[in-house]
Amino acid sequence: MVHTYSGYENKVKANIEKTIENNKHLAEQILEVRVPLQDVVELKNGVRKTVQKKMFPGYVLLNMEMNDDTWYVVRNTRGVTGFVGPGSKPVPLTEAEMKPLGIKSEKVSIDFVEGDSISVVAGIWKDTIGIVQKLDYNKQTATINVELFGRETPVEISFAEVRKL
Repeated sequence: MVHTYSGYENKVKANIEKTIENNKHLAEQILEVRVPLQDVVELKNGVRKTVQKKMFPGYVLLNMEMNDDTWYVVRNTRGVTGFVGPGSKPVPLTEAEMKPLGIKSEKVSIDFVEGDSISVVAGIWKDTIGIVQKLDYNKQTATINVELFGRETPVEISFAEVRKL
């Protein structure tokens, strides 16, 4: 969730979508930008009228892969004042939090297990090959070791970004 200046939600949404349109590589990483709306019944002058109101005024929801590129793009978008989370670092919504918003998480089925060799096919670790050290089915991630500055470093990668070798 991104915090914006109140009343700027749609403008922020449009700005992020324009940035994605101009940078095609971001389209695979920032999947959806949403200003959640809800139907509210108002009574004015004795007339009932259903109108749409923002569920979270001042906030925009993003479905995105969290990495340095996407974080930089979003936090530097005009009108964005920060992310919801400790220290302004984004915190993903839980299944329970997404359900009332009509958002369903996509479960990716995998054909590999711990110890298998996999290739990263998307994201910042694209074209990296590693051995699965750990699988987290709740977060839909695989942990592999990659060489970083001459050392083996564990990295969590989304199931959607890897393929079995």
